[in-house]
Amino acid sequence: MKRKIFGLLAIVAVAFVFNSCTEEDEFDQTLLIGRWQSGTLFEKYNADGTGGTWDTSDDVSEAEAQTFTWTLVKSDLTQIHIMEIGGSVPKYYTVTELTATTLKYHDSFNKSYSFIKISR
Repeated sequence: MKRKIFGLLAIVAVAFVFNSCTEEDEFDQTLLIGRWQSGTLFEKYNADGTGGTWDTSDDVSEAEAQTFTWTLVKSDLTQIHIMEIGGSVPKYYTVTELTATTLKYHDSFNKSYSFIKISR
């Protein structure tokens, strides 16, 4: 009987160890504020939770950027794109790296994005 109890306790202990290893990273959202570039793709995050994205290869400037609101909770980055014709489109990403100069995230299809900060 003692053997079964010790075996059960061992299984529970292993479950706790594996569960604690899956904690989500938490990133400082103030590091996100600024302009970011990945090739011809640009993103701008403002301190008030608004932002925009534009691609110069499509002959789109910052003044014509697709506007969005954003939130960053732990590693979950959400952009709600505001459509000119009305409505909005949510986009969800998982941040994998966020420093003063680097932003990396991926979407649910595992498409990865990597940006460098070009200005605050």
